[in-house]
Order: sequence, then structure tokens, then C-alpha cells
Amino acid sequence: MADENPILWTPSKDRAEASTMAEFQRWLRAERGLDFADYDALWHWSVTDLAGFWTALIEFRDLPVTGWREVLPEARMPGADWFPGATTNFALPILRHAAAHPDDTALILWSETFGRQRLGWGELADRVGAVQAALKARGVTRGDRVVAILPNTPEALIAMLACVSLGAIWSICSPDMGHVAILDRFRQIAPKVLIAQHAYVHGGKRHDRTALIEDIANALPGLEQRIGVATGTPLPAGWTDWATLIARPQPPEPEMLPFSHPVWVVYSSGTTGNPKPIVHGHGGILLEGAKQAIHMDLTATDRFCWMTSSGWIMWNGQWTALAQGATVALFDGAPNHPDLLELWRMVAEERLTYFGAGAAFYMGCEKAGVRPGATLDLSALRSLGSTGSPLSPEGYDWIYGEVKSDVWLAPISGGTDLAGAFVLGNPMMPVRAGEMQCRALGNAVRAYDPDGREVIGEVGELVCTEPLPAMPLYLWGDDDGSRLHESYFDTYPGIWRHGDWIEFTATGGSIIYGRSDATINRRGLRLGSSEIYRAVEGLDEVLDSLVVDLEFLGRDSFMALFVVLREGGTLDEAMRDRIGGAIRASVSARFLPDDIVQMAEVPRTLSGKKLEVPVKKLLLGGDPEKVVNRDSMANPASFDAYMDYARERQAALA
Repeated sequence: MADENPILWTPSKDRAEASTMAEFQRWLRAERGLDFADYDALWHWSVTDLAGFWTALIEFRDLPVTGWREVLPEARMPGADWFPGATTNFALPILRHAAAHPDDTALILWSETFGRQRLGWGELADRVGAVQAALKARGVTRGDRVVAILPNTPEALIAMLACVSLGAIWSICSPDMGHVAILDRFRQIAPKVLIAQHAYVHGGKRHDRTALIEDIANALPGLEQRIGVATGTPLPAGWTDWATLIARPQPPEPEMLPFSHPVWVVYSSGTTGNPKPIVHGHGGILLEGAKQAIHMDLTATDRFCWMTSSGWIMWNGQWTALAQGATVALFDGAPNHPDLLELWRMVAEERLTYFGAGAAFYMGCEKAGVRPGATLDLSALRSLGSTGSPLSPEGYDWIYGEVKSDVWLAPISGGTDLAGAFVLGNPMMPVRAGEMQCRALGNAVRAYDPDGREVIGEVGELVCTEPLPAMPLYLWGDDDGSRLHESYFDTYPGIWRHGDWIEFTATGGSIIYGRSDATINRRGLRLGSSEIYRAVEGLDEVLDSLVVDLEFLGRDSFMALFVVLREGGTLDEAMRDRIGGAIRASVSARFLPDDIVQMAEVPRTLSGKKLEVPVKKLLLGGDPEKVVNRDSMANPASFDAYMDYARERQAALA
């Protein structure tokens, strides 16, 4: 059980009462006669009266969802059928802001490829309408798949909105993904149209992907249209220039679609095997975004940025802010070019009110000694978000010490699987070091022990005991539903198991301890890997680390710790002693590693997650070609050193 963590921030009375969460509670009192003593009571109502909560959300946010017969005929998982008979379109809440204030700024782009750009709401809507008409003229209809290889730019958003307005199904990969990783995703869904940017600048270097994109297009059977975003060089033969699609601006015409009509296909990380193609519905994603906007305290007055690539689910998530009428700033480049202050310069110069990034970015800034608050004007910044991996208490301390002392820090945890969050922030509650503030409204998330009993103050499996509208409709090609069942429902029948270790505290907060399938189990005591990382990476000499616990048949477990040291650092006996001492003092001598190995890098996914499970499988004798899909990695060459270690380890055991 975690000790009660110190409070680092408490909202002022004015901030709390002006929040969207407070506004929602006032609306519930006035319109529904519901009054709640505290947030826990509000949350409990939201997960026990599912129909009451989700219909209240629709009315409160004036969402374009109409014509349903029931809210949820049967509360079962998988297979929940939300709002049968209802129609909606995910694009509607975004595009309606164009009519209200066409000249206001919708998007700002900071790009190494294109420089700084601004796009007004009217321009955004007109371009969406132009691309929608162009796609329709090219034969794109409901249910067709439109895929894109585009960075985090306005073109990607415009293409997505145009696609889903027609009822076509959208899917996107980042241009820096490998050839195999992209084909592993797009081949599964047989697209009709491919939209791609053939070159980009990252870290000051131009990357020409023309040959790779041509190979991908040629390998997609049934592909009928190729559309290219030019970046200064001619497009290959057979490609239509994006500029011709937006040449005839016109108002968009989103079609009203069934609530559960597919909106997009997103993918699991794909570190092993074929990535899961997860299908979400228009209505579920619309409702999830509206709920998250309440938790994130987003309004039309915000200037919002979440540092993300287009291949991460946070790319989809940033449109939550746009749907509230906020200005969204897109960052398209290397976050460390020319240095780690670059993103913070954007926060300052664009007067951003909300900034979010992966926890690894914040910890990288902390390790590099970056001090944004001391060198930049961050007076407009009110809120900070974090996700991707657990943010350590030291990360909280760095933010409050070196970024801004009076900022609301609200880390979230959820995933691609539901394009949303299970636990997240509440602007009316205090922030405690290392904790996420609360469970998400409408989300019956709990911690279970191995016997399926709920636990508080103990680490357990993160589960969800009631359906959510944003849960996957299905996995593409999973005709009998077996892969969906195996992915989420095979441990606790009828209950979603997410695959994370989580602890809910007595004060209502939560702490994520890492993936439950990468658990450390030392002689019967289980531990999440994040506790080891906190201890080891708290040393100034250690920049990064990865730990795996191996269970060899007939042998005791073997725990290997890989560390990345500062430039010039050496893993000598003194350094080993310091690492062991940190683990002994912060965790327990029981969790001292059997081997400590210096590495140049920790292998990570494109979204920044440590590849604990593939390394574990590799060290257990798995085929290096099968345990990881290198095209899904941010640093594929890093895996070679782990292969060498695995060969040496297995030879020693022979």
C-alpha cells in the first residue's frame, strides 16, 4: 500500500468553481435534481446509472445524437449495443464552430517541414468540404477505408474530417514508421484511398520516403486512389496533388450515420505479431471526447497542444479540444531540436493554456537539466497533461519546481483500445505526487486481485466492470470475436482486463505500476516495473533503464536490469553498488537484480513505451524475428544489443 503522497497543488476556489466539472454538477442540480456530496458520489452515480449519466452528457454538451430507442438494452461485455436507432457524426461538433466564429484561429502549426502556419475555422471547414467533395467524386462511400501516411499537420485533420463526414472509415500511420509496420496495419483493412506525404524534415534533416510510400501503395490490393501532399519535389506518376483537392473550397456536409457506424481503425502497438486493428464508432468516440473535455477543463478559450505523432492515439485525442472550440497547436518535428526547450518555446510564444506530452518527454527534460520556467514566459499556461507511461513523483517535482508552481498537472492513463482514459484529472481536486486524481466519469474502473475481488490500497489488475460507449466495436477481420475476447475478456468473464497494474488510494487517487504482463515476481512478491525505474532513474548518472524478470523452467527467476548512463559513464563496481543501494533503499533488497547491464538505449515503441515484454520473451529464448516488430519501434537498432545479451545468457544456461 502506498503512503499518502504529499499534495503539490490545490485549486483556488475561483478555479474550481469556474471549471467545466463544477458547471456540469450545477447543471445536474438544476436540470436533473441531482446533488452530490463529493466527486466519489458523482462517480458512483455515473457508473451505476449508465443511462442517466450518458444522456445527461449528451444534453449538457448539446451533442448531435438523436433518435435513439434505448440507451443500452443489455449491459454486457463484449457486445454492448449503445443507443440503438440513434444517428450522429463525429465531425459535427468540430465543424459547427466554423459557422459561429469563422475568422477565429482553429489550428496553429509549428513544423520543421512547413514552418509556422495558421488556419481559421472558416478555412478549415471549407477545406474539409472540398476534400469531402473530391473523395465523393472519386467514388468513396460509406464503409470504404481511407488511409493516410501523414505527420501531425492540418492536412491529416482535414482528410480525417472529410473522410468520416462521408461515412468512410479512417486510419493513419506516421511517416517515420517502417514499411513492414505500415503494411501490417493497412493490409488488414484493404483501403480504397491512400493519402501520403512523401518527405518531411525531422531533427533538421530531410527524409525522402518516396520509394517507401510507392512500395506500400503497390502492395495494397484494391487501392484505387493515390493522393500526395507535396513538399517541394514532384509527386510520382499516378499521384493526385493534395492542392487540387482543396482548390474548390465549399461547406462540408457531414452525413448522419448510425451511432455505432465505424469512424476509424487504430492499432495496438504491434510489438509482437500482427497489430490489433481496433474499430471505434462515431457515437462512442464523440461521447468519450465530451466526457474527457469535462475532466480536462477544456473550453473555447483554451489554446491547446499535446505533443504527439500521428501514429499515437493522442493524435486522435487532441481533437477533443477542437470539438470544444479551442485553438489547437500542432507540433511537427523533433522535440529535442535544436534542444529540449523547443516545445516549451512554443508553449510560451503561442500563449498555450494547456500542454500535454508523454511522461518520457518530461523525464528527459528533467534529466537534461532543462528549466523552462526560469527562461520562458509561461504565464498563460494553466494545465499540463502527461501519459504514455507512469510519471514518477520526481517528474511531478520537476514540473512544479522547474516549469510552474501554480499549474494544474493532470496525468491520464487509458489507451488506444478505447481512445480514452480510465483515470485522469479533476480541476476541483488537489494534485498528489505520483498520483492521477480520479476515476473517469462513466467508467467503472477498479483494481482486482487474482480471485476477482476489488482491492483498495493494494496493487491489482486494472479492470472495467461496466460497458463504455468507446470500447471497440470489434477488431477488423475478427469475425467470430475470439481475438477481441482473448485480448480483454479471457481473465475475468464479462469484465474488461486492461493489462495494467493499478492501485486506488483511500483518497480517491490512483497509481499505475506498469504492464501486468511484465510483472516482477520475486519469490512470491509481485512488483510493477515502475517502482524499479523510479529508484534507478532517480540516480543522476542513469538516464534510462529497463527491467525484466525471467521465469526459467525448473530454475529460480532471473531479474535483469539494463541501464543507460550519461555520456562517458561506466558501469563499474561503484556504479553497480549505487544502483543496488537505490533499489535496496527505495524498494527492497528482495528486488535487487541478478545482473546489471549497460546499454546505449532502451528499446521503445513509436509512442515511447519501453519494450519490456519483447525483451523478456527474447531472453526466454524467443525468436528475435517474432518477439518484436522492429518497424513498430522508435529505435529498432537498439534491439541488437539485447539479442547479443540473450545469446550469451542462453549459452551460459546450456
